[in-house]
Amino acid sequence: MKISFKKIADYFVEVKNEVKKVNWPTRKETIKRTLMVIGITVLVAAFLGLLDFVFSEGVIQTLIKK
Repeated sequence: MKISFKKIADYFVEVKNEVKKVNWPTRKETIKRTLMVIGITVLVAAFLGLLDFVFSEGVIQTLIKK
């Protein structure tokens, strides 16, 4: 297989041109969205932890009664 360095160079030139077109978020937007993700992650983790606790206690109570 022959590698064409011209094609590789063209690829990176195109990548550079495309990256210039990207509408990057501002620092404020990035921080806001990051905090939203962290907050939602904490809420989901707490909810799943609560469900785990409730169901495990239910199983333990069921097994102890028998």
